[in-house]
Amino acid sequence: MAARAVISQAYLRAFHQRHPGITEAVLERARVNGMTAYQWLAHAAPEHGRVLDLACGSAPMRAALGPAVDYAGVDRSPAELAAGRAAGVDRLVRADAALMPIADSSIDAVTCSMALMILQPLDVILDEIHRVLCPGGLLLATVPGTPGRIPRAIALVTARLLTGDPAWQSPNTAALRDPRELLARHGFALLDDDQRTFTYPLRTGEQAGLLLDSLYLPGLTPRARRRALRLISALRLVRAGVPIPIRRLLIRAG
Repeated sequence: MAARAVISQAYLRAFHQRHPGITEAVLERARVNGMTAYQWLAHAAPEHGRVLDLACGSAPMRAALGPAVDYAGVDRSPAELAAGRAAGVDRLVRADAALMPIADSSIDAVTCSMALMILQPLDVILDEIHRVLCPGGLLLATVPGTPGRIPRAIALVTARLLTGDPAWQSPNTAALRDPRELLARHGFALLDDDQRTFTYPLRTGEQAGLLLDSLYLPGLTPRARRRALRLISALRLVRAGVPIPIRRLLIRAG
């Protein structure tokens, strides 16, 4: 099997500048038992105290965490932060995850929603997270999960979408497959590794386009996008919607 190409940091920066808030737009619509992935992540966070939302995007975690939390968000994308401020979220800071303007041992919990798999360099960032956390503080992250058994129609269309295109993976996919040794090297212990499958509704062309545009697909041309949308339209017959498997990692700083 050929090795998968790794998505570049330049592509990721340009993607989020062009599509601020798109990941949030998809995940806010995807539910399991009426709950979003942001709410699932927030359930593991402290109800009070200082919470740093790393790679916060347009800051959907602010509402999920609740008003009693002392919240601050960090992201390197001006467009994402502008979207968060437009939504009324305060205390959003533009900074790189590898060099945050946060005091040592000043944060009770760090949340990182669907970004730990792309943040680079991961070793440096884990050290930086450990630096800002109080002893015993928590790193709470969601990352893409492992697909289980999915409807045959979805499997067939997905396979056709990828035919002839390079198979891309996020920079940290391999490292996070079993992160225990990696985390231990940086002073962390993995407390829990859980997975749930959220369902994204796919009943309209707008929903299909939003889902496609939220994916990291380097090299997707306008012609290929039109072809992909025609293929995705077949999924609109699947009443159960599109499954989005998500892992939640609960990690404690030593």
